[in-house]
Amino acid sequence: MKAWSITEPGGVEKLIQEERPTPLPTNGEVLIKVKAFGINRTEILTRENKQLEAPYPVLGIEVAGEIIENRSNRTDLEPGTRVAGLVIQGSYQEYAVMPAEFAMILPENLTYEEGAAIPEVFLTAYQTIYWLGDLKKDESILIHAGASGVGTAAIQMAKQLSDAKIFSTSSRKEKLDKMKELGTDFPINYKEEDIAKRVLEETNDEGVDVILDFIGASYYDLNLKSAKIDSRWILIGTLGGSEVEQFNILDIMQKRIHLKGTLLTPRSNAYKGELTKEFVKNVMPYFATGEIQAIIHEVVDFSELPKAHQMMENNVNIGKIIVKISE
Repeated sequence: MKAWSITEPGGVEKLIQEERPTPLPTNGEVLIKVKAFGINRTEILTRENKQLEAPYPVLGIEVAGEIIENRSNRTDLEPGTRVAGLVIQGSYQEYAVMPAEFAMILPENLTYEEGAAIPEVFLTAYQTIYWLGDLKKDESILIHAGASGVGTAAIQMAKQLSDAKIFSTSSRKEKLDKMKELGTDFPINYKEEDIAKRVLEETNDEGVDVILDFIGASYYDLNLKSAKIDSRWILIGTLGGSEVEQFNILDIMQKRIHLKGTLLTPRSNAYKGELTKEFVKNVMPYFATGEIQAIIHEVVDFSELPKAHQMMENNVNIGKIIVKISE
């Protein structure tokens, strides 16, 4: 089968399409004929990881496709069933294996491309908002990088599930417009506005209950100002650096801030399985009705995968970049 890996760690030019053996499912797993998969920043980091040694892996962490073989006790995953979910051994390939508990059956109204836009970003956002951020109905939330895959997922869930008061940030008009369309009450252009000042103006100087922080160090001060007493501040990225100068623990203590950091990919199978199960129960019905949508920026053919990586690096996307495998 065809698969994408790398010749060595580095830039987009290091991506290579190879022939690889078709993976075989073991007990508790399913084999999937891959129809589409999403591009994620974690795959860019893997591609660039200088500590990675040969033999290099097939990249990718999420797929949508058709069940070919089921070696689990799940009776709802018969061959031919349309599913999406996270994978462990790579998704940039024509066939992939997945722990059965990760498989989410796709509503009939969703295409494979839309299904591939769900697993990583929606599970990350759900975990961050509800398992870690404990967002309650009618609370307020600040979502940075609101037009990203996780950002667009977070905005929709915070609005549909919690009717939250939503602040989200970006720098381009089309991204700000999209965030508002999805449910953001206060889209903020971080190049033109003081984020913390706007948050405080709109919350009677109280701040927000939950912060989803993709940026890290460069946003530490403004997040601190934006945080409400007893707020939950969740770190899920370090696009703005990871080292904060003159960090004062007392600042966190005085506001009684719950500061948490998380990554989804390294979590255990059991954790991801429980997260998937709860997400399917609480969120997937919204996809069936169209109240929540998989936001796709562009669909790229399997043969043009390097183009998809370049788009991700250029930060041009609103929502997900998807790669499809044509018959």
